Order: sequence, then C-alpha cells, then structure tokens
Amino acid sequence: MAATPRHEAWMRRALEVAAAAGEDVPVGAVLLDAEGREMAAAGNQREATGDPTAHAEILVLRRAAERAGAWRLDGSTLVVTLEPCTMCAGALVLARVSTLVFGAWEPKTGAVGSLWDVVRDRRLNHRPEVYSGVLADECAALLRDFFR
Repeated sequence: MAATPRHEAWMRRALEVAAAAGEDVPVGAVLLDAEGREMAAAGNQREATGDPTAHAEILVLRRAAERAGAWRLDGSTLVVTLEPCTMCAGALVLARVSTLVFGAWEPKTGAVGSLWDVVRDRRLNHRPEVYSGVLADECAALLRDFFR
C-alpha cells in the first residue's frame, strides 16, 4: 500500500525518538490512536535497561496499554523506523494494532516480509494493514551511521 503524507509525518516523529536512543540501536516507535493522537513513544532501551525485550515497539505497546487501561489497542497505528522482528510483530498482532507503518527493511530479522511475515499469517486471528518503506532511506541512514 502507498504511504500518505500523514504516515511520513508520523515517521518523522519516530525518527526523532530513534535519534534520542543514546547507546542503543536507534530504533524509534510511536503509537497513535484512531484519531492520530500520540498515545506513546519509545526508543530501544536494551542497553540502558539490560532487558532483551526492551525493543521500541514493545515499550510503546506497554506504555500505551497502561495509559489506555486495556491491552487491546484496536484502531491504533504503530509507526516504527525499522521492520519489526518476530517478537515485536507477534506483540503488535496480539495487541490488535490496526495499522503498522515501518521505515527501513531488516533482511536479517524482519518479520513483516523480509525473513518472515508474521503480521500477514492467515492462521492468526488479527492482521494489521501494513505500509512499508516509509522514509526508508532516512531510517536506514540513521542505522548505518550508528553502526559505523
């Protein structure tokens, strides 16, 4: 599906969050409600917390669910600078996120089409709408710079 200017604006916000990741791999995620209001934002915090599950997507889902008072995040949009891994793709499916927007592709661990396609697996009871490659060059450049 083709991204919209709104998706690009949201991705710019996720890029801001990613850029503030400190020692961690610069991945940023933002969760928006059905009206496009930001519910939560987070960057990777694995290094900062010593928690292997502290990916940006997981943190943002936890924060948004806590604020909403419910684990079901129906109608929400998750915007993330890097294609989610299997853990994060599974979590967003379980949280009932309606739309996923991601930037750079992750050929080594990506689970939204690169290596696996968890979010489109017909055996699951929920499949979000997906917009991929949104500001992919900018998202990839942030990661390339970090790993230099």
